Amino acid sequence: MKKQKGEMSTKLLMSLSALFMAVLGATASFLPQEIAAHFGIRADFHAVLLLQIVGALYLGFAILNWMAKDVLIGGIYSRPLALGNFLHFAVVSIVLLKATAGGFRAPEIFVATAIYSFIAIGFGRVLFTGPRAKPS
Repeated sequence: MKKQKGEMSTKLLMSLSALFMAVLGATASFLPQEIAAHFGIRADFHAVLLLQIVGALYLGFAILNWMAKDVLIGGIYSRPLALGNFLHFAVVSIVLLKATAGGFRAPEIFVATAIYSFIAIGFGRVLFTGPRAKPS
């Protein structure tokens, strides 16, 4: 099978999502007070703990995607991996869109919404279509 024009390879999608989540995870794990201060949240013990836990989740998801970037994904192949990624990116996209519609106007939220939506669409395509054959 030939790759269609404009079609993102699953390796690129997995790599981009892994790198994006690794950056978010490392930032939340090691700079929770700074993140809280940036968004006007009181950096008490609970907020810092929650941000560090979320950072660990992102780092775990990032390494999962990075290690699976060469796996055949699509249709029934690696369906749990594709479904988990699609669910994460789609739900966060919806939450961010709801926040912006509700009046939360921060440039980084608009950028995050665009990135999350783009990756969600990519995983949606992977999840609901068959795998693409690798060129021989």
